[in-house]
Amino acid sequence: MSQYRVLIIDDDRLMRNSLVDLIEASGWVAKALSRATDAERWITQFQPDVILSDVRMPDMTGIELLQSLEMAPPIVLISAHGDIPTAVEAMNHGAYSFIEKPYDPKRLLLVLSHAGEQHQMRQSNARLKERLQQISGLDRVLLGQTPEMQRLRDTIAMVAGGDASVFIQGETGSGKDLVARAVHDLSARCDAPFVAVNAAQMTIENLPHIARSVAGGTLFLDEICASAPDLQTSLLRLVDHGEFLNAGEGVPERADIRIVAATNEDPNIAVNEGRFRQDLLFRLRGFELRLPSLRARPDDIALLMVRFLGEYSTLYETGVPELTQAEVAALIAHDWPGNVRELRQVAQRTVMMSKQGVGSVKEALDGASLDPARRPGLREAIAAFERQMISKAIKAHAGRMDDTAQALGIGRRTLNEKIVKLGLDKGSLL
Repeated sequence: MSQYRVLIIDDDRLMRNSLVDLIEASGWVAKALSRATDAERWITQFQPDVILSDVRMPDMTGIELLQSLEMAPPIVLISAHGDIPTAVEAMNHGAYSFIEKPYDPKRLLLVLSHAGEQHQMRQSNARLKERLQQISGLDRVLLGQTPEMQRLRDTIAMVAGGDASVFIQGETGSGKDLVARAVHDLSARCDAPFVAVNAAQMTIENLPHIARSVAGGTLFLDEICASAPDLQTSLLRLVDHGEFLNAGEGVPERADIRIVAATNEDPNIAVNEGRFRQDLLFRLRGFELRLPSLRARPDDIALLMVRFLGEYSTLYETGVPELTQAEVAALIAHDWPGNVRELRQVAQRTVMMSKQGVGSVKEALDGASLDPARRPGLREAIAAFERQMISKAIKAHAGRMDDTAQALGIGRRTLNEKIVKLGLDKGSLL
């Protein structure tokens, strides 16, 4: 049984001692008070999972205690004067349960156990949701008020708490990499490495090195359906038995790794076409997360656009462009093949054009503003803005490129390409 912390409140010394002995004999932790007026202070200090309080006490009754506490663990009332009206009144005021004296020890412990379990579960869920909200970059993709997004956030919090493999399906730009990182950050492996690899470019030769570098953490395999056949065989062994073989050696090496895989295609089609092993797909689908496309949640588009416009306006130190009803309609009517990533880029172009005093959301959406013939010098201005933005992010994250890419809302590969294209010298920025 789980260990619970029980705060006992009873003005009868013999009864307090009896209850303490019973609760401590069950392996739980008990704290006894003689007056309910001391309860609020000890709730803060003792952090009980359940409160067991007498009903009739001087200064403050158990019912009055119920009425005085706004945020408190479950309260179980116990009284020698118990009757139906008292029990009904107690339950109406929020009591978890009501026990009559003389009490049945087994029933009392069962009620306390259920109340403590409920409290710990509620606390655990609250902590998971808080950690989920604090993950850097996750809310950039999972921001939204639609039921689909709310369910997805709750599912991620639940899935992260286990250790089974996770399979993520979603279109390009829907945030698969950020969701994979969230699963890692919310798990017990959060202090170990998170290694992201493009499975399409991964070889069986570099699997041992990658497996060792994860060392108790999470391995994220993107584009898993495009992985090579021999690599799929090795990955099956890694998922099934937690081991891999060194090239040219017959002795397997153990590897404590949680695997999160992702694809932007239907894996069943890849299996039917013979490109992907069905047994590997079955092993990777310990839990499956499906990310909705942006066009499937039109009610979130304006919300996301406003959020991104605010972020880029702060970054570029300019005013936030206001969206007209016509512009919102244009955003909703767009098909969004690049999903949230594309929307973020449109917001960035809108802010950059607004600072130049030109353009509109429609032009940013059409990409016309990037045409140097229509906007002389704008390409250079955009490059300057990107150079400034990336430089600031590299400095802010002390050169940690994964964190820099995440903060910018782009992939690590895209960041590397931009650094080369813009001629940035990472060393000179640090």
